[in-house]
Amino acid sequence: MNQEKLYRVLIGPVVSEKATMAAENGNQVVFKVSKDAAKRDIKIAVETLFKVTVESVRVLNRKGKTKRTRYGVGKQSDTRKAYVRLAEGQDIDFESLGS
Repeated sequence: MNQEKLYRVLIGPVVSEKATMAAENGNQVVFKVSKDAAKRDIKIAVETLFKVTVESVRVLNRKGKTKRTRYGVGKQSDTRKAYVRLAEGQDIDFESLGS
């Protein structure tokens, strides 16, 4: 997989209460991923970019909600998340990556 595609597969980390609980209890990291990314692509991207070993990848497709506005009915965009289980003892520190 070329370097350009690696950066397009992972959109960003998901920061939520459920993602934090998965990180603490199950050694998992949650990423928002592109709509056409396969599990194999996600695994290769995480291993290459963060230098960790990935045990498994689970993907979740969330349909966008329909919302009523004063202009009519609108729809939020669909999202795709990946739950990435890391090998025992490995971790991704997002705070050190930003600096």
